[in-house]
Amino acid sequence: MPGAAKKRRVDGRDASREAAAVPAQWAVSASGASLRFTNPIRALVDTMKLTPNPEKEMIPLSIGDPTKFGNFGPPEAATEAVMASFRGAKMNGYPKSVGMDEPREAIARTCSTDVSPITKDDVVITSGCSGALDIAIAALAEEGNSILIPAPGFSLYSTLAMSRNIETRSYRCVAESGWEIDLAHLESLIDGTTRAIIVTNPSNPCGSNFSKEHVTAILEVAARRKVPIIADEIYAGMVFEGSVFTSLTAVAADVPILCCGGLAKRYLSPGWRVGWVCAHDRNGVLAQGNVLKALVNMSQLILGACAPVQAAIPAILENTPKAFYRDVMAKLKSAAELCFEKLNAAPGLKPVMPSGAMYLLCGIDIEKFPGIEDDRQFTEMLVQEQSVFCLPACVFEAPNFFRIVTTVPPEKLAEAMDRITEFCKAHHI
Repeated sequence: MPGAAKKRRVDGRDASREAAAVPAQWAVSASGASLRFTNPIRALVDTMKLTPNPEKEMIPLSIGDPTKFGNFGPPEAATEAVMASFRGAKMNGYPKSVGMDEPREAIARTCSTDVSPITKDDVVITSGCSGALDIAIAALAEEGNSILIPAPGFSLYSTLAMSRNIETRSYRCVAESGWEIDLAHLESLIDGTTRAIIVTNPSNPCGSNFSKEHVTAILEVAARRKVPIIADEIYAGMVFEGSVFTSLTAVAADVPILCCGGLAKRYLSPGWRVGWVCAHDRNGVLAQGNVLKALVNMSQLILGACAPVQAAIPAILENTPKAFYRDVMAKLKSAAELCFEKLNAAPGLKPVMPSGAMYLLCGIDIEKFPGIEDDRQFTEMLVQEQSVFCLPACVFEAPNFFRIVTTVPPEKLAEAMDRITEFCKAHHI
């Protein structure tokens, strides 16, 4: 009888399990994927000698959280919308894995461009922009593939890729041209394994903002080589007065783009952990390759971002006054100018003036500092002598630079710049 045969097979399996040798000791080991996973910033900082000068207050210029010191915070409209969402008590359940419909519609309205309009069906809400980058990379690439990332660039890109055994190849961004991409170098890295180019604009860690002409030139390379782009635009619109932000999606009619954004930086709320990825796919390339389905599948891993904050997205995007953005960027521009002016006058330093975001990269003429080998040792000694911590930019693939976060209160920022100058005068020849 079929049923009896099935029963015998099951019993056979059970018997073989029972007959297995009882192990003498535990044999538990970490997965290979988990051991590949490392954050370059933490891996470096955790091994640095960072004992501050006890006679001077510590001033950290290393933390990319605009709310750290309390001088920057979300717009009132955003706070009110989130509070109303929680008080309404209607958003306490699981949302759709791809996100609620109304918030996705609001994101689609905000992120649509004339050349690349999108609908809610092209939007997946994620746990922060980091979550958006994670599923965008996973949807396009796998073990044996490669992606191109910027250098200097946000270290999370390589972290996310290495966890899946995806190769990263770093293309040069050139300080002397305002951190524009060396397009010839970028194109030279593309081969049959390349599944995506990550482009960050405006940039962490550079604070750069690409012109429309440069954005167009980037897209021409992608179109010619038929490689989609993952656009990290978490700092979208965060440019100084006199600069114009151009989204890649505003120019790319033919290049498929997964554009990642969120509330963290422009709305000064990184702890709310809400981001999104928008598929700009005017010619249906991503849909034909099942990439949209892949994004949906990947969104089901954690069943969506925080529901009450999601529900507040339409009000946040549509009710935040333009004056809020202007005020934030005016403060960030003033801070960047302060840093640039003081560092530019310090011996042995070569700051690059940013045009957006909340960062500044400063070069070190390391040969002029005898006894200091590199940016890591420079920043270690700066902590030990002056109690100022800047992140060594080797973690961003920018050796002999350091990164400054410009969201520190002006008086602390000025004090930190003076201490850096004092340090340089003490060690420069």
